[in-house]
Amino acid sequence: MMNNEVHVTRPGTLADLLPLDCERRTAVVVPDGGPQLTYAELREWIGALADALSRDGIQAGDRVAIVLPNGLEFLAVFLAVTSVGAIAAPLNPVFTAEEYRSYLAVLRAGTAIVGPEAQAARDAAAALRLFVCEAHLSAGTEVRLEVLSGRRAAPAGVKIPAPDDVALLLHTSGTTSRPKGVPLTHRNLMTSVQTIRSSYELTPADVSLVVMPLFHVHGLVGATLSALRAGGTVVLPRRFSAHSFCGTVSRYGVTWYSAVPTIHRAVLQRAAEEKLPAGKLRFVRSCSAALTLDLWGQLEDRFAAPVVQAYGMTEAAHQIASNPLPPRSRKRGTVGVATGLVVTIRDEKGTILPAGARGEVVISGDSVTPGYDNNPEANAAAFIGRWLRTGDEGWLDADGFLTLTGRIKEMVNRGGEKISPLEVEAVLSAHPAVAEAACFGVPDEKYGEEIHAAVVLKAEVSEQELVAFCRVRMAQFKAPKRIYVVRDLPRTTTGKPQRQQLAARCRGN
Repeated sequence: MMNNEVHVTRPGTLADLLPLDCERRTAVVVPDGGPQLTYAELREWIGALADALSRDGIQAGDRVAIVLPNGLEFLAVFLAVTSVGAIAAPLNPVFTAEEYRSYLAVLRAGTAIVGPEAQAARDAAAALRLFVCEAHLSAGTEVRLEVLSGRRAAPAGVKIPAPDDVALLLHTSGTTSRPKGVPLTHRNLMTSVQTIRSSYELTPADVSLVVMPLFHVHGLVGATLSALRAGGTVVLPRRFSAHSFCGTVSRYGVTWYSAVPTIHRAVLQRAAEEKLPAGKLRFVRSCSAALTLDLWGQLEDRFAAPVVQAYGMTEAAHQIASNPLPPRSRKRGTVGVATGLVVTIRDEKGTILPAGARGEVVISGDSVTPGYDNNPEANAAAFIGRWLRTGDEGWLDADGFLTLTGRIKEMVNRGGEKISPLEVEAVLSAHPAVAEAACFGVPDEKYGEEIHAAVVLKAEVSEQELVAFCRVRMAQFKAPKRIYVVRDLPRTTTGKPQRQQLAARCRGN
């Protein structure tokens, strides 16, 4: 059992997020000519938006869909919505109109706040007769809301949210099943924010570059709210650009960033081309997908900064575990030790297993969602009292470091032998000709399932060479029976490989 190793203070609500002793410090910078706000100015913007929402009849418990790109508008609207006790439900700005109609109906949203370019979301919300507002920067000096369609009831007064009120409603990435609604309370979010702040010793001197989307917990909680809680500065570009990464780091004195491995690879390539001086960053964080040992080493060599691999999920308001920063020891290949939660490994009967034994990761703590939204079947399957079954398989060593071996539903069962896709991917990724790899199971008459793989190459190599490479580094039954060469790997917006989609694509060739 892994116990909490991070000191966390009483959580409060998101209304307590911005520290009061940093009013004159820079809170948010939008690069490329965007606004730059102090903490006092950001607080004023949030208050003005909250007043506008209240005048429009938005009140406690209302579900408000937010369809905005990364930027100050998103951040200010999100914090304003939660400050009046309403529930923020961010959606991906690149969804189609059909996807918006589906998600908005499932969310049971009554209001949608969209950006000027979100025509598909606007049309879907109007078709569902939602109250629709557009959020935009007024001459670059203030976020304004303009009513586009629908009508709200008269204002009913503002209810100050309590810690156990729901603040955020997200959906799981749905890599192995249909996405599930995940409500997160103010307590969940503030606990996670403060845990992350403590884990990386964030201070007002730190500058976070946000390269992940804000409609997921990685970008919102892991890189943005945690930095603001520490009184630091958030550099918030509209979208991630490897081309501008090095210039942004140098120009704004960025001290850390958090990303998925796909983005780390793009950053590494650009940093090598532009020769960004080493030592600019205090640390680099990786989360949301497996980080190969090769990529971990390349990042540390290039930036001369420690890389910390972390483990998170939506249901835990992001971070569950993390490798510590030096001088504490880190263990490559692991996702570190528990942070702010209790982590156990359990067998199929729910029995806690000893160190070294492989089983399901089961967690408990104040950052864990109280339960899936309107989904009693999912709750019955996922919760053991206050303990959440993550669906991830892994093991703990004697020092409490957690190694993940994959999603339980994605394990390949070859004649009774369980094969972890992550293990095979790590071996393939170690080949000098392989840029990326993903593995998946396919039906097999003899063994029930066989493991196949897809690779993105950076140099010429044959399928036979790659299979032989695997066979000398792992048991014969784990080596892929087939390896497909693809141009890219389909991934979720948080960087997880979409194995089912990849399997269908490869087998359709």
